[in-house]
Amino acid sequence: QLQLVESGGGLVQAGESLRITCAATGRTLGTYTVGWFRQAPGKEREFVAAFRWVDDMERYAESVKGRFTISGDMGRNILYLQMNSLKPEDTAVYYCNAVPLNSEPEVWGQGTLVTVSS
Repeated sequence: QLQLVESGGGLVQAGESLRITCAATGRTLGTYTVGWFRQAPGKEREFVAAFRWVDDMERYAESVKGRFTISGDMGRNILYLQMNSLKPEDTAVYYCNAVPLNSEPEVWGQGTLVTVSS
């Protein structure tokens, strides 16, 4: 069974960069559509970015396009989110998500907090 553990969150200033990591165990991420979502205080969880190895699909929310990059290391079974030019409105708990290419349930990590100060 797939398990996801995020890390790398922290406190940064506006304009700085941060990379967060999602380490997967149990199954290979290559058989999933993987992505990042975030939830700011008092708001609903929202889509940030998605990636899929089998067809090189890569998508971003408009709010992060050009600033964030999703990537993965299939050999290490790790997903990354490189976040540049961070803004205070990027402050949120960031969650890793994996949706199987078959009909099995999706999997979520526990989240990592990113705080951007102005």
